[in-house]
Amino acid sequence: MTSHQAILPEGWPKPNGYANAILAAKGRTLFLAGQIGWTPDGKFHSEELLPQFEQALKNIVDLVSAAGGKPSDICKMTCYCTDRDQYLENRKQLGIIWKSIMGKHYPCMSMLFVSDLLDHPAIIEIEATAVISD
Repeated sequence: MTSHQAILPEGWPKPNGYANAILAAKGRTLFLAGQIGWTPDGKFHSEELLPQFEQALKNIVDLVSAAGGKPSDICKMTCYCTDRDQYLENRKQLGIIWKSIMGKHYPCMSMLFVSDLLDHPAIIEIEATAVISD
């Protein structure tokens, strides 16, 4: 169980699938570079959004785990996606993938739609910040 706390001002509606603010517990701050949907050996197994999202999210969790943390230590994520329509069409399936990897933990999140990503055929890139309790 993490001691990070979601902050929600009185009268604000509860966000769906993210937190507006997280108050992080004391610990070590881990900054994660953008992770894309390739495997640890640098190979893409799909050019589709859903498998790339799943792999990128697994890469994030693997990095957090390697630092001694767990998914619930992730406080902030920023996602960059090149295909807004594909993202919106697959929100339900993206949520299923999210829950299979992250459970019911929803950090602060931003989604940005961009024209391109550096490594082709990447469709999505996820960067994150975690605070890992000592």
